[in-house]
Amino acid sequence: MTLALQPVANPSAPLARRNPVAKLAAALLFSLPLISTLDPLTPAIALAVELAVVPLFGLRYSTLVRRAWPLLIGAFGLLVTMVLFAAERGGSLLLNLGPFDVTTGVLMAALGLILRLFAVAVPGVLVFATTDPTDLADALVQNAKAPARFALGALAAFRLLPLLGAEWQMLTLARRARGIDAGRNPVAVLRLFVSTAFALLVGALRRGGRLAVAMDARGFDSGVPRTYARRQVFRRADAMLVAGAAVLSALILGTTIALGLFRPII
Repeated sequence: MTLALQPVANPSAPLARRNPVAKLAAALLFSLPLISTLDPLTPAIALAVELAVVPLFGLRYSTLVRRAWPLLIGAFGLLVTMVLFAAERGGSLLLNLGPFDVTTGVLMAALGLILRLFAVAVPGVLVFATTDPTDLADALVQNAKAPARFALGALAAFRLLPLLGAEWQMLTLARRARGIDAGRNPVAVLRLFVSTAFALLVGALRRGGRLAVAMDARGFDSGVPRTYARRQVFRRADAMLVAGAAVLSALILGTTIALGLFRPII
């Protein structure tokens, strides 16, 4: 959990030292074409571009894989869902699984969704792998003019996320010490998981409530103009990053349209 939340890139890399708001805006702009078409070419080109700029963020490919491996679970889920529930099963028949026909059309649709999943998620991974959460909150308030209550609340929640893993382990050990063990019974394992998750949720809500009261008591929403310990400056290079992401986004979408492969969602 700690690895997933802390910046691990080289902070002196060309794109890693850019303004957090600029990196976030560039990631959003670059992802726009991916939600406008169903073809597999657009996310494939976008993913290739994203992988090509990974060194510019000061991030190793091995670190990117360690952060993005949960996407493989989502990709597998998309593949299974398409095989089981796809409405259109055009193309050549490749495999017959009882009532389910695996065709080239189903696999191409699944491939497009899987590529889109990776292409949309990787920019977010790059942003958070190269950005300190405190810098992001400061930049949202100073540069994006986001409400301080929202930015500081999100930062506090972000900082508390690692505690969930530790509290889950504590709950598991406490129940095991009281003799509560599901063994290998699948039903008992599921019931124990649900009860532990509910206890974790209750504890998180209580901690969040106490934190909110403490922040209000310290004047975090007093309405008095705030000062900043660390200034976040939006420079020309940051604007160029945002503009470059928009241009690349348009070029990728234009390439797909020029090749006649554009498949609008609507």
